Amino acid sequence: MQTVVKGYRGLSYLVGLNWDAFFVLGTLAATLAVGAVLGMQVMPQP
Repeated sequence: MQTVVKGYRGLSYLVGLNWDAFFVLGTLAATLAVGAVLGMQVMPQP
C-alpha cells in the first residue's frame, strides 16, 4: 500500500510540475481539430 501511495504522490508531483505542458498540448490538439473542421467546411470536396 505504501508503494501505491508513494507512486501516486510521485505522479501527482510530476503532473504538478508539467501541467502547463499538458495544457499547451491539449490546446494545440483542440486548435488543430477546429482548424480541420473549418477547413473541411470551406474547401469543397471534388
